[in-house]
Formats: sequence, C-alpha cells, structure tokens
Amino acid sequence: MTDIDKSKLSWDEWDELQNPPPAEIDFDRVVEAAVSRRGFLGGILAMGSAAAAMGTLGAAANLMSSTSAQAQEAAASRFAFKPIPIFTDNTVHVPEGYSWKPLAKWGQPLFSNVPDMDPATGVSLENSDKVFGENTDGMELFVIGEHQVIAVNHEYVNNETNLPNNEKGMPKSADEVKILQNLQGVTVMEVAEGENGWEIKLDSPFNRRITHLTPMKISGPAAGSDLIKTEADPNGTDCLGTFNNCGAGKTPWGTYLTCEENFNGYFGSTDPNFAMPDDFKRYGIVAETRYGYEAYDPRFDVSKNPNEPRRAGYVVEIDPSDASSTPFKRTALGRFKHENAAVVIARDGRVVVYMGDDERGEFLYKFVSNGIYVPGNDTSKLLDEGTLFVAKFGEDGTGEWVALTPESTGMKLDEICVFTRQAASKVGATTMDRPEWVAINPVAIEAYCALTNNTNRGVKKNAGGDEMPVGGANPREKNAYGQIVRWYPENDDHADSRFKWDLFVMAGNPDVHKDANAGSSNVNSGNMFNSPDGMIFDSTGLLWIQTDGEDTNEGDFAGQGNNQMLAGDPATGRIERFLTGPLGCEVTGLIWSADRRTMFVGIQHPNAPFPDGEGKLPRSTLIAVKRDDNALIG
Repeated sequence: MTDIDKSKLSWDEWDELQNPPPAEIDFDRVVEAAVSRRGFLGGILAMGSAAAAMGTLGAAANLMSSTSAQAQEAAASRFAFKPIPIFTDNTVHVPEGYSWKPLAKWGQPLFSNVPDMDPATGVSLENSDKVFGENTDGMELFVIGEHQVIAVNHEYVNNETNLPNNEKGMPKSADEVKILQNLQGVTVMEVAEGENGWEIKLDSPFNRRITHLTPMKISGPAAGSDLIKTEADPNGTDCLGTFNNCGAGKTPWGTYLTCEENFNGYFGSTDPNFAMPDDFKRYGIVAETRYGYEAYDPRFDVSKNPNEPRRAGYVVEIDPSDASSTPFKRTALGRFKHENAAVVIARDGRVVVYMGDDERGEFLYKFVSNGIYVPGNDTSKLLDEGTLFVAKFGEDGTGEWVALTPESTGMKLDEICVFTRQAASKVGATTMDRPEWVAINPVAIEAYCALTNNTNRGVKKNAGGDEMPVGGANPREKNAYGQIVRWYPENDDHADSRFKWDLFVMAGNPDVHKDANAGSSNVNSGNMFNSPDGMIFDSTGLLWIQTDGEDTNEGDFAGQGNNQMLAGDPATGRIERFLTGPLGCEVTGLIWSADRRTMFVGIQHPNAPFPDGEGKLPRSTLIAVKRDDNALIG
C-alpha cells in the first residue's frame, strides 16, 4: 500500500484495499443467477410503468391513458431537447439550441482582494478559505430577499495539484495541511446574471467558506455522549469542520443540508501499534490515510484522539442567509457515509428525510420528525427529535421501514446515532448496491434512489459481515452498471412504514451483453449509461440522472462515452441524454435559477484541460446552462 499513490484512488478502490474480495469467484454461479432474474425483472419493470401511470399527476397521468400514438407524441413533448450522442473529448456538450459557460472554477476568488489560483503554485494559505473550493458536488439555490445564493459542496482535494512541489502531494507541515483543509467543505456565494452571463458577486455579505476548521455545534441524541467527547471538547457538543461533503439537501425553512460521506479517509494513526477500536472497521478507519493530516494535526490522529472520527459522518445544517451563523451536526439523522438528504413533508406535517449510505452493501434510511413543520414557527428541533428508520425490500415488490430504537436494536439511543450501520445490521436491513442520491417526485407520491453499482454483490459480505445476496432491488451479481429503485409509500404518506417498490431502470450495455447486463427495456444503444449517482427532479416531474462511472469506453463500457446527465420520464420510463462532461469527470449536482431559465451543473475532477482549454490545468467547475431563446429549462 505504501507504493500506491493514494490520492489518485477512487473511494471504492480505497475501501477495496482495506477489505479485498476473495481471490476466486464462481463465474458459472454469477451468470446463472443473472439470467435467472430476467423473468422477475421484466415483471417488476412492467409493474413500474403501470404504477407510475396511476401515481403521476397531471399531464403524465393523461399520457398513459391515451392511445399508443398519442402517448408517444406526448412523451416526445416532455423532452424539450434533441438527445445528444456520447462524447469522449475534453469539454461539455449540450443539445442544439442550448449553451453553457463557466460560473465558478476551483480557486476562483469570492472576494475582490483575492487573486485567482496560480496553476504553478496552487492557492496560498492566506487565500485558501477565500476561494471557490475544489471538486464541486451537491448544491442548492436559495432566494434570500432579492438575492440568489448558492451553497455548494467541495468533496475532496487532489493533493498533487494543491501541493505541486511535494511528492505525491503529501503535506510536509501544519500549514500545508490547512491549505488542504480549507479547500474542502462548502462554499456559500451570491450569484447574479448580467451582461456577461452568470457571475459570482464578489464581496457579497452572503459569501462564506465552511471548511475542515469551521466551528460547529453537535445536536440531537448523540450531543453530550461519552462516545464523542474529546479532551478539547469535554462536553461533546462542539466540534470543528465538515468532511468529504457529497450530496446535499434543502429544508422547507430555507437551510442547507450538507452530507458527510467518506470521512474515514481523513483519520489515521501515527502509532503503528495502536489497537483500533472495534467500530472503526465498519466505517473503514485505518492507520494510513490518503491526506496525511494525522502527522501534523493531532485531531486526526486516532491514537491520540480515538473519539474524533465519531464526530464525523453526519448531516450538517447551515443557514445560508447568515454568514456568521454556526452550522449544526444533526446526529438524529445517523452516522454513515451520507450521500444526500432528500426532504419532504408528510401528510400530517412531519418532516421526512431520505438518505443513502454510499458503500457497497450498506443501507437506505429515512428520518421522521416528532414535530410538525409550521412555516414561521421554531424549526431548531425538527431534525433533532424523531425516529430513524432503515429499509427492508421484499422480493414481492413490497417493503417496510424498520425503526432503529433501543427496543429493536438493543442499543442506547446515542449508540444508534453514532454506530448507525451496526444498528441497521441488527434489525436485518436490506444490503443495497451503494445507495447514492434520493430524489422525491414533486408531482407524485414516490421517491427514487440511485444504486450506482456493487461489484461485491453475491461475491462477499459487507464490512459488517452482512450477506449481500442477489435478489429483489439488487438483482444482479457483480453489478457493474447500477440501477434506480423507486418506491410508493403506503397511504400516499412518506411517513408511513410500508411501501411498494419497483425498478425504474437497470443501467447496462445492450451492445455488449444479451443477459441481464444489457439493462432494462428502457435502455438502448442511444441512451445507455452506467453508475447512476446524482438525481434531481425538475418542477415538471422529469428525473435528471447524473453518472459517476467508467468512462474508458472499452470492454463492458464500450459505447458509453464520458460521464453524462440524462432526463427520465417517470410515467413512460423513457430516458434521453442531455449533457456529457469532459474526460475523467463526474457530473454531479444540479439546481435551477429562481426563474428556472438557467440550469447549474457541477463538473467534478475532470482529467482534461477543462474548462480553460489545451495546456491549462483541469479545474472542477460549476457551469450555467441556458436555452438560446432564454425559455424555461426546468
């Protein structure tokens, strides 16, 4: 492991180094299992079309009750663009009649007295918390008075680019650690459209960076627990920083939810003989890290501060309207590798938050508040007091949400919040194929989760020793392509403990495979993709799907090109490609301007001279996409 450049590993590759699969796989069993699922998959996909027809309101419902020819014509009108082919080059492509331009690039200043990043030397320590961070991910837009404010995550850093004079970009001082810490976290920035298009409003009072060093409050059942107390925080209520911020969410009361995902990669040990606590293995915490913080910042050295990793892995609530406000880590929403936090109000006014744990064989969760959301009333406890549930998917298309309580798990409430994965294992939750973003349909009582892939399905157990059998919502062994599962809450109530489910799509490659790896019937040569990740609904009920998968365009992935963004119609199952990113990137994060005439899209970790062209440094970038006629775009 010491000979590997850890900064270049994906998180899957990093986890695989810690927990490698068996040396031999029974390939005959793999193929047989995949083929045997075909009949079942056809049934649930057909059921999905019927269920969507009944559940989707307005034009989508009328669409399915029309004649076949009328339905096809109406379906075409749902997509206000001509689908584009794949691309394998170094830039962004959008349909004819649409254009894009950069809004914010990694290292771009938020304040007028700060220079743009120098590609040769990186960002200075002095300016590292005053520029747009690296590797944009989930985001939300807030209308605050007459201002439009974007909060956007910065998932991780590329060490070698930020510390170009260091071997493999590993820090050699506490100051260099701080540079890396400051370039991650969250940017809050005001944006406005002018003669030159959309731009950051420099020096706006809303502009703010939230980093690995920002003071935060710990709230909910784990606040004050002995599990998270440290020498620096003997009360267990105050901490510093938010880590590996992946997906996001937005509350009805106007706050931003940023989600801590692969936090385990920041904590290590300078003592090779330190005995790691038993719970560290489940969360992937090992002695050697990919960032090297532990050598210069004792907070990240678990041999000195073993409770510190238990203070990371939460959903963090941020008030974008007040740059002086303190973020809150909401422990009632559980501790795991959070992807995003999708919020909806239940029929009785309670707040429901759906969340995925993005690791192979982990679980899908939801939180239901005790309190009721009333506009204008106090919301400070709505995400602190409630019940956390985990999903069980049945083979018959039904499912249930199992409450994680002291009675169901045999654990104390603070233990459930800190060791959430262990609690979910105790109640027999369904191990999933990496639950990524959850998206809630605004025009139907249904929700979707992207299960991006799981090459360990049917091959090995998860990190907690739970089986990962082939079946149900995870129907393919060694799943390299991923799928999107959809569920319909009983009684049209997101707070209900029962649901029905189907698969909206199984990604695949019909040009290479003739078995289940070809994908579902709504996947074809013209729209195929792999590894669905980000998902967001627009106001019309179209589901936008973003990918973070293999872009080699070879072998099993031949013909799939660079990562991309597609639009899917829940009523018909039709999926079309809208955007492709530059080589090596992940397309992630999507929001709309207040007038819905601009679509903001994140381009993370391009492995190409993007967006500035040949000879320039690759920079993760937030782009603005518009129709050339300035019509509505979502």
